[in-house]
Amino acid sequence: MCKKGEEINISQIAKILKVSKEEVAMALESERPLESIDEENYENDSNGETKISKISNGKDETSMLIDKICINNLIKELDVREQQIILLRYYRGKTQTEVAKILGVTQVQISRIEKKILLNMKEKMEYDKEVG
Repeated sequence: MCKKGEEINISQIAKILKVSKEEVAMALESERPLESIDEENYENDSNGETKISKISNGKDETSMLIDKICINNLIKELDVREQQIILLRYYRGKTQTEVAKILGVTQVQISRIEKKILLNMKEKMEYDKEVG
């Protein structure tokens, strides 16, 4: 396979061990020391920034996640028709006219129902933030 003293490559190791090259690469990578994402980095003019601060978008991601969970819970509380309207409008990107055709009603009805749903959801979210 390889001569004594010759460097062996990943393909040769994989063949000897009868595993994929990816598995060998992952095993070799697993030997590297772990680095904390909170550890300050002073390389390349980073001025002591942490790795997490470099990938953060500056938004309150925890708050955004809580809002998403809250919205999902509020959607679950809606009746089936209201859920369909919200899912079609905001998760599938359908227009009010398209939703109206799917549900067999007028665009005006969809507009009114949607407005009512969003207002109720907004009020519940604001109440939850005040209470919680």
